[in-house]
Amino acid sequence: MSESSGQRVSRESTPSFFAWCDESDRIDAFAAALSALVHPWRICGSLSIFSTWRDEIPVDEVAATLHAQFGTDAYAWASFGVTLSSGRALGFSSHCCGDGQLRRGASGPLGMSPFDKEELLPLRLPVGLLASARSIEVEAAMASLVVQEDVEDLLLRLCAPGASRRVTTGGCTALGHWGAPIEIGATYHATAAEVVRDLALSWVHLHDDDKVERAAGLSTDALRARVDAAPHGSRIVVKGGAEVSREAVLQAIDTAPAVLLDALEASALPDDEWRAVEPYAREIMKIIAEGAPVHDVDLTTRKHVRFLEQHAPYHVRRLPSGGVMLATHPYRILWPLWADALFLLGITS
Repeated sequence: MSESSGQRVSRESTPSFFAWCDESDRIDAFAAALSALVHPWRICGSLSIFSTWRDEIPVDEVAATLHAQFGTDAYAWASFGVTLSSGRALGFSSHCCGDGQLRRGASGPLGMSPFDKEELLPLRLPVGLLASARSIEVEAAMASLVVQEDVEDLLLRLCAPGASRRVTTGGCTALGHWGAPIEIGATYHATAAEVVRDLALSWVHLHDDDKVERAAGLSTDALRARVDAAPHGSRIVVKGGAEVSREAVLQAIDTAPAVLLDALEASALPDDEWRAVEPYAREIMKIIAEGAPVHDVDLTTRKHVRFLEQHAPYHVRRLPSGGVMLATHPYRILWPLWADALFLLGITS
């Protein structure tokens, strides 16, 4: 039984979502994201900027309220409820800030996170009492199926709520800050051809110690120049101990974007461990939806978390807008996906 299997672990960091766009577009991008997130109520519980505070403000009034005061030193904050694609309802806070606030350490031009980490990453999960295929791995797979769907839904609502493509890049992380893209669980790019920026931004962050929320505004050519300026043979160390060389990053940047995307898609195939349990996880979720009796199981054991860290599936989603999203469960990072793609291309670190 999972309740007694393995040492329990605690996840203190709640998943946070970040997005980057030009300062001149931020209010409109923020308002568009709120419009997509707050559906169907279209009411923010509260909104603040400088000395202005409003409760129960309609989403349609947010842009006008913020435009009147927004500038480089502004930091706007809003709270609201969200109904996710899974049907769960969560409370969120979100912010939008100017470049002056970024220079003073604000986390991302646009950002949001749930008020309670347990709402987005449940610590317990109902499992069918009569299910014959229960196991720690099946329980973890059920959690992953629910959470990954919601994470991808939220990131797209923040970054790509419409066709404007104001937001050029974004991500979801359980690190508590916008970390290196290859060390987080999901990234978004408005232009699929720029997916290699995940590697370039990771280099600038891990090697040069630049904050991602500030470096995200650099062009791909500028990022390449930063990597090229590093000494030959330089390396970065990724979470888990893997090393990535300067030369490997440069080769990836110089690879045709279509070829790189194909390699990422080929590397996103589920592993044997996931394929062995996914059908059972979906079967149990189906019988629960049909009204079968359930029993809550603990998802915080070391074995549950370890399965998600090692086997949660990767998704490479080419979006109708021309963008791309790379995503997995927030407990896992994107580096293994990138490592396999680089290996397929003959790029070694």
